[in-house]
Amino acid sequence: MTAAISAATIAFVTALLLGVMIGRRLDGHRWPRRLDSILSRGRRADGSSGSGDAGLPPRAADPAPAPRAVLEGAELRDSDVVATTPDGRMTKAGLLSLIVRNSATAVAVVDEFRDVVLFNHRAVELGLVREMLLADTVWEAVKDVLDTDADLDFEFTPPTSTLGFVSTGRTPRPTVEHVRCQAKIVAQDGERYAVVYGLDDTQHKRLEETRRDFVANVSHELKTPVGAIGLLAEALLESADDVESVRHFGSRVVTETQRMGKLVTELLELSRLQGGDTPEFTRVDVDALIDDALDAAGLAAEAAAIELKSDKPIRKAVRGDRALLLTALNNLVSNAIAYSPAHTVVSVTRRLAIENGRPMVAIAVTDRGVGIAKADQERVFERFFRIDKARSRMTGGTGLGLAIVKHVVANHDGTVKLWSEPGTGSTFTLYIPEDPAHVSPSRTAAARATAAPDAL
Repeated sequence: MTAAISAATIAFVTALLLGVMIGRRLDGHRWPRRLDSILSRGRRADGSSGSGDAGLPPRAADPAPAPRAVLEGAELRDSDVVATTPDGRMTKAGLLSLIVRNSATAVAVVDEFRDVVLFNHRAVELGLVREMLLADTVWEAVKDVLDTDADLDFEFTPPTSTLGFVSTGRTPRPTVEHVRCQAKIVAQDGERYAVVYGLDDTQHKRLEETRRDFVANVSHELKTPVGAIGLLAEALLESADDVESVRHFGSRVVTETQRMGKLVTELLELSRLQGGDTPEFTRVDVDALIDDALDAAGLAAEAAAIELKSDKPIRKAVRGDRALLLTALNNLVSNAIAYSPAHTVVSVTRRLAIENGRPMVAIAVTDRGVGIAKADQERVFERFFRIDKARSRMTGGTGLGLAIVKHVVANHDGTVKLWSEPGTGSTFTLYIPEDPAHVSPSRTAAARATAAPDAL
């Protein structure tokens, strides 16, 4: 936790607070009225500020039982410190203030009376300070730190905004879901403050959740073939004298081991893709790529009574890793065959396209199968997601094929799109950037014209 919050940020904030306290005593310099009214209020026992300025808020008589409204002047601004020396150079206080104001770490400072006296804008962005109040979770942590003088690490989940729900009818996923915080005491000559540091930990938390789900899914997927192999091995031992039974159970063992081997291979492939580990790209002929994919799927299509068709060559090329692109295309064709009824057609077509303002080659795989419901179309590219688990087990699917397709396309700076209608069929289309060395001037101009309106 301590490592997550930048040690430099803690040092900067502490130095900024202590430096100002010391500076006010050594050279008589006073802060600008706004911040001076916050940090210096209540110097006198009679509750007045002692500054001679009218309207400065008195210091609280007792610690607050609940969060009090945060003064607007508590947000750190460039005018709160003397930023330059008489000769025009930046002061240390000015530099520290600049760093804290622009820090990726949220900072909120609470005095011993539990009033927020200082915060940066990042504290608002991460929800520590919201609608001029300190968030409840942060408030509880600050109270504990002020009461015990002990540093405290805690996690904070910002409240979800309802604005997206009001306008769209559904709750949007927040951009900040987890904030990792640390609260600690800083003090100097009788002045005592609790400083809360907050760091956006959303990506790390999402990664942890993804890894946890991945491990659970992998364990489940491996458990099935391993368990089947164990049962088949027992059956083999019990049928040692029955040649036909041995042959039957032995073939089943081979099938399950092949399934497990395929799963492990695809897991390794997916791990490599997610790590961005791709070989140097070369020129890949699109027509030859499609021919190889159809040749590889020929036997499976024949066994399933599926006819494979393709359109005419376009004599175009893309830049990429041929093995990865062939794997992605093989996965799409294999899925199309597996989810199509007998005596139907699976077709592979190619065309030139402009996608996101760039010249692309679009390769589409179309089947006349069961189709995919709207509710499932957003999830089909997730790892281990299966629409029909029974059919997937029957065909030996691992639930990783489309996840691999997604990552292959992403590593080639392309996209994959899905059109599907239940009862009609599905079309998966790969968009891969065309080889720049062979893009015609007219295609380049068309791509620029398409991108121009988006840039306005």
